[in-house]
Amino acid sequence: MLILTSIFILSAIALLSALWMLVPAFFGPPSVPTRMNRIRKALALANLQPGETLYDLGAGDGRVLLIAAGEFNANAVGVEIGPTQCMLIYLRALASGLDKKIRVRWGNYFTADIKEADVAFVYATSKETGRLAAHLQNQMKPGSRLISISADFPEWEPSAVDELDLIFLYVMPPVQGSLMTYLAKKAD
Repeated sequence: MLILTSIFILSAIALLSALWMLVPAFFGPPSVPTRMNRIRKALALANLQPGETLYDLGAGDGRVLLIAAGEFNANAVGVEIGPTQCMLIYLRALASGLDKKIRVRWGNYFTADIKEADVAFVYATSKETGRLAAHLQNQMKPGSRLISISADFPEWEPSAVDELDLIFLYVMPPVQGSLMTYLAKKAD
């Protein structure tokens, strides 16, 4: 009986591990966690306020959601394609006592309804930001803020940039331009 239980547990771990890596891999690059201090800097740059709603597009293990809800007192919604990640986020929200402030939606952020977002957070590649731009422009309300970690939106001029940690802030609707137009204005 002990051998069967051990085989079952190992099989379950193997299945969860495969789901953790394979499902998101079909939709984009693998999940790479963001450093906690970088998340805090990004949310401060976006001026996330208590009671506002933050959407984390590609929520991974939920760390952005936990910081937004726990430290900024925001409502946090994660959009995540991986079912294992969704379950982990749900369990982390329960364990932290933030389950009333954190929701997770199983889905693809390229098609997710994010019209409620006051702030959207994305950690993506340049290829993904190019694909995501039109969707965000159509979904996000005027005055809402978009934080992008590591990759800018090539046809939009950021409102602010943290050059040290590569954090880009955009206010909707986006200003046409680029990082270069932002830097040129900053240099003047």
